[in-house]
Amino acid sequence: MDTAFFVASKLLGALIRPDTWIVLLHVLILWALLTHRRNLAVSTASLALALLLALTIFPVGNLLLQPIELIHPAQPKLNRVDGIIVLGGGEDARASAYWGGLQLNEGGDRYTAALSLARRFPKARLLFAGGSGALRGLAGGVATEAAAAGRFFTESGIAQERLLLEDRSRNTSENARRSFEIAKPAVGETWVLVTSAFHVSRALQSFEEAGWTELVPWPVDYRTSSFADGIGWDLSHNLQVLTTALREQTGRLVYGLTSR
Repeated sequence: MDTAFFVASKLLGALIRPDTWIVLLHVLILWALLTHRRNLAVSTASLALALLLALTIFPVGNLLLQPIELIHPAQPKLNRVDGIIVLGGGEDARASAYWGGLQLNEGGDRYTAALSLARRFPKARLLFAGGSGALRGLAGGVATEAAAAGRFFTESGIAQERLLLEDRSRNTSENARRSFEIAKPAVGETWVLVTSAFHVSRALQSFEEAGWTELVPWPVDYRTSSFADGIGWDLSHNLQVLTTALREQTGRLVYGLTSR
């Protein structure tokens, strides 16, 4: 069941990407030209151009993503920390495997924030949760995020006995369940959950469903700013933010409906 959900989520994720729809619009334009439907070709091309211009100039994704990022406050007050959970997603797994070492992506704040907290609370355990979220990982032989994270934290001075590595999960729901099995948090312990700000709300839901209590959200990796500041000429960035927003909003809906 978990594998079926994982595959379905990947297919749905590809379908809702805005660049997928841009490609499909151009396929429709080509089909209309080949079948001599000039009016359809012109109208579809006009629509595609208008969408591209809007996405290039305006940070449309901010409107969907920023409300999620504002749900939990940044850097809440901490008096006691028994454990720190950092979720995978801050690494470029393919680049790490190809070049060696840990290659961080835009979500690399997850690693640096967790390391800072681990140094601030030297008695706290540090749990990293992340296997491989790639479809090709189903066949095995794919390097896990946890392996690279383990090297990163030990080389950064975190003692091996403090580290817990969960290397089998493929999504947030599995992160939560398998982390709970490994950490076995005692009643009354306080754990901090480190992940991207847009991801915190859905992650908290999954961890609570898995049995975690006393979790303190620690959002990092904010992707938005003011709408006015984002107005300019940056199609690639705007597409990336919009893709993240659509994926996360869809994920929140699906996880809510399936109680994950």
